[in-house]
Parts: sequence; C-alpha cells; structure tokens
Amino acid sequence: MARKTGSHSEITGPRVHAAAQRLFARYGYAAVSMRQIATEVGVQAGALYNYTPDKQSLLFDLMRAHLEDLLAAWRAESCPAPPLAALERFCRFHVRYHLDRPDEVFIAYMELRNLVPENFAVIERLRKRYETELETILCAGQAQGVFALEDVKLATLAVIAMLTGVTTWYRDTGRLSRNRVEMLYWDMVRKAVGA
Repeated sequence: MARKTGSHSEITGPRVHAAAQRLFARYGYAAVSMRQIATEVGVQAGALYNYTPDKQSLLFDLMRAHLEDLLAAWRAESCPAPPLAALERFCRFHVRYHLDRPDEVFIAYMELRNLVPENFAVIERLRKRYETELETILCAGQAQGVFALEDVKLATLAVIAMLTGVTTWYRDTGRLSRNRVEMLYWDMVRKAVGA
C-alpha cells in the first residue's frame, strides 16, 4: 500500500523497527506479538501493517540491515595491508562495531532459527560474505607463512564466534575499557592463529 505524501511513515516506520528490535532482544522473537510492538510505538495494532507485512518481515529486515551495515562499515575500514595488520584491524573493528550494537548482534545470531527458509538463505549469504573477508585474510597469512593454521575455514568461524561473544559479557561499567578489551581479544586471536 502506498503511503500518502506528507504522511508520518518516515517517522513511524523506523519507530516500528526500533521497537521490534528492543522487544525481540529483550524477550525473544517468539514471545513478542505485533500488539506489543504497536503498544511500544503508540499506534493501533492494525496500523502496523502500513509499515510491515508481518512480524517475520520485521525480523528479516532487522537482520538484513545489521549485516548490510556491518559489511559496509568493514569495507570503509579495511584497506590493503599485510595479513597480520589486516587481521588486527579486522579483530579490533569487529569488537568495536559489535559492542556498539548488542541488541542487533543478539537478534542476528540468536533468532536465525525463527527465519523462514527463504529469509534464512538471504541472511546466510550475507553472513558468508562477512566470513569470507576474514577467511581471505587468514588464507593470505597462511600462504605467506605468517599464520600456522590447519583449517582456515574452521579458524574463521572460531575467531568470529570468539569476537562476537564479547557482547554477551562486556559492560561499559565493568573493570575493562573497550580499548583494553580490543587489545586483549586481538592478543588472543593472534595467538590462536599461530602468528
């Protein structure tokens, strides 16, 4: 349905997505109803369908936006560098980017099981594109003898899982600064790849 010129869709649409993100992260996708999202936004439940076809579309849009933004941010940050420097840049970027977005990260990793197959396939392709960025760095380092890796693909998945895990425990009020966490994680990754 087309929105009228001058309508509030530019304001309400993003509010719907923001409310869904907060609620999905707090309670889980399965436990959140469209009525709860509408209440959070301050609109009637039926009005939500002016902004999204259904709850599945909201989940898919949130995941896709997170991964597309992640890829774009990495492209802006990355530049040609020797494998060790490229790996450090990737590790620090990943930790920093994800710490700023704990709700998006939670949804992107924990709610995959709730995607319908065609949506899952799209999200899986985006995830693989990001994994390939790291895998390319590790392959280059392995080829140059900089990294001692038995299985580059497994190392790629393990490093991403470790780096992403920081969002489950880190708090800005804790004993470690973000910069210190970046440094410690980089040191662990460097050792894990045999650099």
